[in-house]
Amino acid sequence: MAQNSTLRWLELDVVDRILQSRGRDQASLIPILQAVQGELGYLPEEAILAIARHLRLPPSRVFGVITFYAQFRLTPRGRHTVRVCRGTACHVRGGAAVAKAVQSITGVQPGQTSADMRFTYETVACIGACALAPTVVADENTYGEMTPEKAKELLETLN
Repeated sequence: MAQNSTLRWLELDVVDRILQSRGRDQASLIPILQAVQGELGYLPEEAILAIARHLRLPPSRVFGVITFYAQFRLTPRGRHTVRVCRGTACHVRGGAAVAKAVQSITGVQPGQTSADMRFTYETVACIGACALAPTVVADENTYGEMTPEKAKELLETLN
């Protein structure tokens, strides 16, 4: 319990530092959200409430902005983000088997983060590397011609 309490205080210190460096102009909402998420990795409820108070906005308005833009996250992410393409080329070339393997290895459904905070697993409509299908993006690196076995090897290399 003490660790969670300490973490919350550290998070709020980060939020306070960012808010003190910004004005109260409501036009600064998105840059503030980006800065807080850049520091914390996501936007915890306490941060959203502090931002709303600082900008004199209803929390629902801040939440509305957060949920409108795909760049913002309300839950912590794993150390590694693994995205599996589910586009047509990837699907035709065995992408479903790769996705099933990644799901099995990470132990989570698409959109979830593993309990050990090692992986966040996502599926995407198209990675844009159809010639390399099926593809996986691990963190910022794209891997083509994936198989379930190659996916397992890749995930084992991510610490």
